[in-house]
Parts: sequence; structure tokens; C-alpha cells
Amino acid sequence: MLSSGADLEKEILSSMLERLLKNFLDVLVLAEMESNDLSGYDILQHVHDEFGFLISSGTVYSLLYSMERDGLIEGCWNSRKRVYTLTDKGKETIKVIQNSNRHIQNFMAKLLQAK
Repeated sequence: MLSSGADLEKEILSSMLERLLKNFLDVLVLAEMESNDLSGYDILQHVHDEFGFLISSGTVYSLLYSMERDGLIEGCWNSRKRVYTLTDKGKETIKVIQNSNRHIQNFMAKLLQAK
């Protein structure tokens, strides 16, 4: 059975959004940590609630460990879970990304208009 044009469009859009989310998950985490300390579970829940995607815990925890090694966040044990907080480097990084918003939007628009 052939899928309709609307089904194909929905499939392509969903795939692209999931790719973008996974590729920019670190930016999402930094932005969310600006206002809240987060655990890995909190990130999984946020991504599901906000974007409707399920990502693996391995993806999230691997990213958190990498961000911690890079000095962007630091984790500490709070009861039975590890909670992560932005470091000064993480705060500066998300500030630079947010200030570059217009450049990023222009780049994406140009990318999508490629001939």
C-alpha cells in the first residue's frame, strides 16, 4: 500500500525534528538548566512532554557525562539521583548561543534554500 503525500510529509517532518532534537540536545539541556537543576530522568521527561519524542536513557546519560567532562555542567548526588547544574562555562556557553540566535536562524534558512 502506498502512503499518501500527507503521510510521507508527516514521516519526513517527524524524522527531521527528531534528528534536530538529538543533534541539539546539548543546547536544549543547557537552556533548561538555566532555570532548573536537572537529573537525567528530568531531561527524558522534558523531551517527551515538550516534543513528544522518546529518547534513550543511554543517549541522555552519555551526553550528561560528556558535558560534565567538558566543564559545562557539574553533577552531585541528591538523595538517590544525580542532579546536574550549569557551571560558569555552561552559563557563558548558553548565553553565547542565545545571543547568536539570529545568525543560527539565518544559517538554517539559507541551508533549506540550497539549490
